[in-house]
Amino acid sequence: MIDARLLDAVGAFINAHARPGHVPLIGIAGAQGSGKTTLARAAAERWGAAHLSLDDVYLTKAERTAKGRAVHPLFAVRGPPGTHDLGLLEASVAALRAAGADSRTALPAFDKLSDDRRPETQWPVFTGRPSAVLVDGWCLGATAQGEAELVEPINALERGQDGQGVWRRAVNAELGGSYAQAFAEFDAILFLKAPSFDAVLDWRCEQEAGLMGLPPADLPDERRAELVVFIQGFERITRHMLAGGTRAEVTIVLDKDRRPSVRQRA
Repeated sequence: MIDARLLDAVGAFINAHARPGHVPLIGIAGAQGSGKTTLARAAAERWGAAHLSLDDVYLTKAERTAKGRAVHPLFAVRGPPGTHDLGLLEASVAALRAAGADSRTALPAFDKLSDDRRPETQWPVFTGRPSAVLVDGWCLGATAQGEAELVEPINALERGQDGQGVWRRAVNAELGGSYAQAFAEFDAILFLKAPSFDAVLDWRCEQEAGLMGLPPADLPDERRAELVVFIQGFERITRHMLAGGTRAEVTIVLDKDRRPSVRQRA
């Protein structure tokens, strides 16, 4: 069940930025398991908007593999800035904004099981002209870090696979360059702020247990250990966003049960 306050917050953004001939572009950011995708889908249905996800515009597996060879092996792993096709996102948003009442707009789709983009023949289609375009993404609105913040690795992944900081500096450059330009195109960004980074792991484990048809307490220890490693690739930017490193217009602080507790304006 989506909290009505969250739906109302998205609706307020849409209304605040709607004007004749303009389809608002609204971002919904939040760490893994925060409920951003669920909120975006529900809000799109409620307000007649189209929904896109950063998860659906990853570079293809071949493109990420090539980038991993050229820049750093960790770029072969989807997730951080530098692994998305921002041109595809821009083109999809433009197509939705130009849509008419009878238009049928194909939206990108990514298959996480095959770790690759789905063929265009399998992309979902949005029919008509949307009231807004809602985009969810874990790093939407994140700002780049200063050089001093990049010097020391913050977890085992960075110590073991990025000891010289090549990957994290390249990710940070992406965040301060093409991603910053993409984020600047949004009319507004809403940030669902986790109470702590520890909560992110708990939420991601809850998601995984649900996919396995298990109660969270029964998630196998080995799978939880794998998820600990998985979220380390997102940890640096997530912690930076939790500490205020975001250009979101409104931040909604969630409690450990994902209930909105505090609303903060930038």
